[in-house]
Amino acid sequence: MEWGFTISRPRAVDLDKNDMGYSKRLLREHPELQTCIACGNCTATCTAGTLVKFNVRKLQTLVRRGEYQGVRAELDKCMLCGKCRLVCPRGINIRQLVQTLKKELAGQ
Repeated sequence: MEWGFTISRPRAVDLDKNDMGYSKRLLREHPELQTCIACGNCTATCTAGTLVKFNVRKLQTLVRRGEYQGVRAELDKCMLCGKCRLVCPRGINIRQLVQTLKKELAGQ
């Protein structure tokens, strides 16, 4: 019988299986990331986000979970304009964070 919808698989994150080494090192380098309140201002004002599918907040979440697959390709979409830094209520230098991530994840 067809009901017109399907049941999607749950997206559970198993942090024990993910490599959290780089994520912990990143938080030591940029401790201000722990003050992020996930307000979405960075994503809302992103110039690249209006042109291509790009979400700064999602990238930060993936990196903090230790899920690095595909992050490097997403980082290349960033135009490094700095608007995200200007609107961040916590004053997080997101532009510097993106540059650090690009440098560190260059091999992936």
